[in-house]
Amino acid sequence: MEPKIINLPKIIDKRGNLSFFEHPNQLPFEIARTYWIYDVPGGEERGGHAFREQKEFIVALSGSFDVVLNDGKKDYTYSLNRSYYGLYVPKMYWRRMENFSTNSLALIVSDKGYDDNDYIRDFNEFKKLKNE
Repeated sequence: MEPKIINLPKIIDKRGNLSFFEHPNQLPFEIARTYWIYDVPGGEERGGHAFREQKEFIVALSGSFDVVLNDGKKDYTYSLNRSYYGLYVPKMYWRRMENFSTNSLALIVSDKGYDDNDYIRDFNEFKKLKNE
């Protein structure tokens, strides 16, 4: 499966809107871990790694940021700025997050618990593994 934007249900209500995601209706995996990124100083980047096995889904709950994915050959940029869609990131895509707006909040859910051995933190190693 390739990276893709997944539109989430949007229930409009005068008291405030509601969106959600669940497996298998929106997410192609069951959630094992949830984390969020916030208070990112101006100009900073997050990420800068790939996962051997882990898949993720990233949503901008507040504010905006860009997710730059690399498939071993080319960069693809996804701008996330609404809480009713998110980006599915398959395993073996290098990812970095940048251009965080003030008060942005990134929610990330994944199909695996934290495992440091699943991380590829060297881009050249990633490209070598990806292109084997």
